[in-house]
This record gives sequence, C-alpha cells and structure tokens, in this order.
Amino acid sequence: MTTKIFLCCAAGMSTSMVVNKMRKVVTEKNLDVEIEAYSISEFEDVLPRYDVCMVAPQVSYKFKDFKKRCDESNKPCYKIEMKDYGMLNGEAILNQALSKN
Repeated sequence: MTTKIFLCCAAGMSTSMVVNKMRKVVTEKNLDVEIEAYSISEFEDVLPRYDVCMVAPQVSYKFKDFKKRCDESNKPCYKIEMKDYGMLNGEAILNQALSKN
C-alpha cells in the first residue's frame, strides 16, 4: 500500500526542492511512497487524501493547529527540522515522515 506524504509550506519553491530530494531517496530505495507539497491554505482540502503531514519550518506557527486536525483524522503530523530542511536532507525528512512516533 502506498504511503502518501504531503508537506505544508508557504509558497513552495524551497519545499519543492525538498520534495525532489525525498523522491530521489524513494526511487533509490524502491519505496512505495508518494510525496507532494501544498501551501498551508490547501491543508484542509488535501488532508483527507494523504497519510502523513510534514510542516515546513517557515510555517511552524501553524503546527499546533495542523497537528490537532491530523490527530482528529488519525494521521501523523511532524515538524520538519530546520537543519534538515535547510540542508535539503531528503532522507532524514523521509525517515521522519515514515517513523511511527
């Protein structure tokens, strides 16, 4: 079964680079994972279609609200670490998204 991950961000330019790095790891490891990025304004619309929400550092002020909604939907929600985001560490972010914490 495909795991569907979405990243919530402000506008999307730097987040699209993170998504591409994550997708590269998915391909290298032959994982059954789909990853997309959306602006915070799209959160409510996309939440039902995804399994995991990752919140980008620039919109971390929305994390509590998003986490609450994800909890209500029985879906994990994580804050992406600033260092991983800044270094475009797709593998670390993917590992965080796939963790069962």
